[in-house]
Amino acid sequence: MTEKEKDIRTDSQDAQNGQQAQQEQVDTANAGADKLPEEDALDKKQRELDEMRDKYLRLVAEFDNFKKRNAKERIELMQTANKEVIISLLDVLDDSDRASKQLETSTDINIIKDGVTLVFNKLKSTLQAKGLKPMESLQTPFDADLHEAITEIPAPTEALKGKVLDELQKGYYLNDKLIRHAKVVVGK
Repeated sequence: MTEKEKDIRTDSQDAQNGQQAQQEQVDTANAGADKLPEEDALDKKQRELDEMRDKYLRLVAEFDNFKKRNAKERIELMQTANKEVIISLLDVLDDSDRASKQLETSTDINIIKDGVTLVFNKLKSTLQAKGLKPMESLQTPFDADLHEAITEIPAPTEALKGKVLDELQKGYYLNDKLIRHAKVVVGK
């Protein structure tokens, strides 16, 4: 090989090495440029994730506070639910106290009887005003959903078989909802 050929070959290798170096710089620059949008997208997604996590944690905390507040209100409501009924019965209690004092000093049985009747009627009307209604059971067909049979006795007539003959304890409705079954004697 001649000197000239060696120089050409060296120059061509240098050129190739230079091109490779330039290509590597371009690749490195392109890779950096490619990474910037990827890193920005990754950072953006991370911020979105952090925002969503924050919203979720706040929502969970708010719901937890709501449950606690609701439970507290429910407890307060249950503690004071009967307040209205108790207040309305205080008048009956006052009348009962007055009647009790009269029982100690009075000797007339008719006055005592009238006083007790007045107190009883006031109690009855107060409870009815609050929605209490007595159940009518006598001579009605026995119904296990409404009545509790204490005993069965022979029916005096054929028409009274399977019907309520006597009521040992009255049943009651509160606003048309059964709150106490009637204890009854049934004819068989």
